[in-house]
Amino acid sequence: MRLVPIECVKEGAYLAKTIFDDEGRPLLREGVKLSKNMINRIKSIHIYSVYIIDEYSQAEIDDIIKPELRQKAIGTIKGTFSSIDKFSKAYPSKSNNSLIKEREKYFDSIYSVAEELLEEILSNSSIMVNLVDIKSLDSYTYQHCVNVAVLSLILGIQLQLNKYDLLDLCVGALVHDIGKSFVPAEVLFKPGPLNDQELLIMQEHVTKGYDYLRGVLAISSKSRIIALQHHEKYDGSGYPEQRKGTEINYLARIVAIADVYDALTSDRPYRRALSPNESMEYIMANASTHFDYDMVKAFARVIVPYPKGTLVKMSNGEIAVVGDTIPNFPLRPNITVVKSSDPSREGTEISLVKNLSLVIENVEYEI
Repeated sequence: MRLVPIECVKEGAYLAKTIFDDEGRPLLREGVKLSKNMINRIKSIHIYSVYIIDEYSQAEIDDIIKPELRQKAIGTIKGTFSSIDKFSKAYPSKSNNSLIKEREKYFDSIYSVAEELLEEILSNSSIMVNLVDIKSLDSYTYQHCVNVAVLSLILGIQLQLNKYDLLDLCVGALVHDIGKSFVPAEVLFKPGPLNDQELLIMQEHVTKGYDYLRGVLAISSKSRIIALQHHEKYDGSGYPEQRKGTEINYLARIVAIADVYDALTSDRPYRRALSPNESMEYIMANASTHFDYDMVKAFARVIVPYPKGTLVKMSNGEIAVVGDTIPNFPLRPNITVVKSSDPSREGTEISLVKNLSLVIENVEYEI
């Protein structure tokens, strides 16, 4: 299976991962043979990349968490974020105990989901990230929060955090963007770059989210600070307080990396998704400026820049499909040549760890 922009999907390819609608219901199940009408239907719900199985990539790749748990987590986040308008008006007065208790139930559910995510990831024999999560633009924020939680946990485990800190990390990551519920829709979903005034409004989501979380019993102070500081940058150029280095909370520094990586690998209203290798190049280029250098090194050990099934163009002009990634050599996977000016080389398996004269130039979607 391989990830392909929707405009590159050909009729007759098979869907490799189930597509869900905004309510978490299966819209198209994996294994279905894609027709022109199905491809147009996918576009209509603002999904612009899908996983397919075709003649170049038949291997399956398992997600780090089960689809059922992912959909449960998305639904929990959506319910919590969607309820904010109701509770934010009542809570400041602290006079309506029934509403306060109702609000606490939402966050108790988030804590329970965080426990499930942590247990599932800890029980996974491999925590290498081979997949990027496909998101609908219409429910991006909820899906993004779940994916950032998963990525943050994987990095936290790599950094050898204890179980209590991992749970605080997961809860904080799940609610890190809760302040976006206070951002006007015309700013949040603007299909283009924000102007200076809109950017200031968007940046307020960190303080508004943090303020909203204060006093929520299920959210610890460690989790809450993530909502405030996940846009701070290591060199002090972030917001809202221009903190730098170790002045930024340790868990927030983890979420900052996961947040940017997931955003870069996602389709947005104003740009298409970057590939995993392009996104990792951005993260690594900004180590010590935007991100904690040691954390970036750890993150690079768990992200697969060229997932199995990816079509790539090699430095000798050949097109190949990526096979297994070798631990500690993520940029030098095994490949199989599928197109060459010398037909006798097609089908040749090559270890890039052993063949240092070849390098991957870029990802291809069509041959």
